This record gives sequence, C-alpha cells and structure tokens, in this order.
Amino acid sequence: MRTNATGRWTSAAVMVTALAGMTCASPSAYASFDRVAINGVFTAASDGQFATSDYSFHAEESVTSRWTISSTCTSDVECTGEVSSDQGWKAPLHMRMGNVWSVDRDVPNWQVCPDGTAFTGHQTFSFSPSDEHGVTKIGSPYLEGRDKTVGALGACGRFKALVIVMPFRLDKVE
Repeated sequence: MRTNATGRWTSAAVMVTALAGMTCASPSAYASFDRVAINGVFTAASDGQFATSDYSFHAEESVTSRWTISSTCTSDVECTGEVSSDQGWKAPLHMRMGNVWSVDRDVPNWQVCPDGTAFTGHQTFSFSPSDEHGVTKIGSPYLEGRDKTVGALGACGRFKALVIVMPFRLDKVE
C-alpha cells in the first residue's frame, strides 16, 4: 500500500481495498432467490384444441399429466432443477431469459410413418409465471407457455420436419 509522507494510506489505496472487499462478497450474503424457484406438484396441460403446424390450427390430442418440480436458483435469472412426470419420464429444468422456464426431452416413437417406421421427436415446454391476465408475476401458482415438439428432418420421406405447437399451462396443486 502506498502511504503519504505522514505514513497514512492514500485515499486511492483505501478505495481499492474497499472495492475489492465488496466484489468478493458472496451473493447469498445479499439475497435469497427462493421466491424465483419453482417447487411442488403441478397439473400440466397441453391444449390440443389449439394445436398448430405450419401456422395452421388443427386438432391434436390434449394431454394432462401431473408434474413434480424441484428447482434452485443462484440468481434472479439463473435456475436449474428437474421435472418428474406421472407419465414415467424425468427431464432437466432450466430458467432462461429472466423468468422463462424450459424443459427439454426426447419422445421416442413420436412420429409414426405410413410404413410403420417411427421417429423420435424433441419436445420443449417453455413457460413463465403469470397472473390470471397473462401478465408476468413471480411466485404465481399459475404458469403458462407452449409445448413444442419437432420431428426428425427427413422422417416419413418429408424433407421438412413435423412441428406441432400447443398452448401449455401449469397449475400448482401442492
């Protein structure tokens, strides 16, 4: 450290020392991010009545299941966890872009061709906490978004992947 002629620290040295101490402090010392995390049992519903492919509406089977969600957050915009469905699958859960959560998983035999061959689809659920008017509300027991499944390119002799998008919602039950 630099001192002046009287042996005291200069103000610049004091400032650097103070700033170094502030930047080394743990984020957990300042805040808890539990309010951002999603935990509990939810009813998950994909609404097939409003399904789209190629931006055209068509009916698909609606799917309702029960999800158990556990997550932890290291900041207001970074969370990870796991979803366990009563349909027998588990998948990682991530929060991206602030308050948009996503679950990615592969669905075996999702697209069945006329000749009987089947292809895997990649399903992504994306959702965010909302109030009854669709406005983002952290901590809400209601989450809404979309369920998007993309088939394999070239499946069933088509050079365009089958993509089905459905409205999706989660309602906390426990």
